[in-house]
Amino acid sequence: MSTPYKDRPLSAPIVDKVTEPYWAAARNGVLRLRRCTSCGKPHWYPRPVCPFCQGDTEWTDASGRGTVYSVSVTRRAGPIPFAMAYVTLDEGVTMLTNIVDCDLDSVKIGDRVHVVFKDTEGGGKMPMFAPDK
Repeated sequence: MSTPYKDRPLSAPIVDKVTEPYWAAARNGVLRLRRCTSCGKPHWYPRPVCPFCQGDTEWTDASGRGTVYSVSVTRRAGPIPFAMAYVTLDEGVTMLTNIVDCDLDSVKIGDRVHVVFKDTEGGGKMPMFAPDK
């Protein structure tokens, strides 16, 4: 079976005081994570308090590279199929995301991927991942 990727409308992200630096970086093509200033562990999703030790956190740029941990192609949730996936970044955190720019049925657990940024309504950018060639 083959399910080619098609762009679909993406709602604008909800931006607040805590996540604004993340979305600003995304508009500039940079994926960011929060890292604890005490224990040094990165985490996802962005939050100002470390989930491991309750220390303060700071924004850091991520490599934007990772590995597919899990993937599922959704065909019946709307008129355009899409691939939902968990991607484990090289930094060690796992993000829920979409896989794009490929035959969706060809994506497999263990595939290497890199971040790409898709336009959203209102001019924002949404980080998603595409397979490495």
